[in-house]
Amino acid sequence: MTDGAVKKREWVGRVLSNKMNKTVVVAVERSVIHPLYRKVLRRVTKLKAHDEENVCRIGDQVRMVETRPISKEKHWRVVEVIQKGRAD
Repeated sequence: MTDGAVKKREWVGRVLSNKMNKTVVVAVERSVIHPLYRKVLRRVTKLKAHDEENVCRIGDQVRMVETRPISKEKHWRVVEVIQKGRAD
């Protein structure tokens, strides 16, 4: 490690809700293999992320980075909107 810098975790997910001020709920999908049956399972984790400019809309694909705790459940920050969701 150089200069004590720690690589922060980055996850990509879809925005489920943007009802809160400066906060979005993001669903992150991952695939895991069942230890006994070797079947591929889809796991969805819902995380709250900080959206400083309130730019995220429902359905957007966003990149998040791990950060210091911002609130009780918010430990992620939206870095960029990768793809805009469908406009209904």
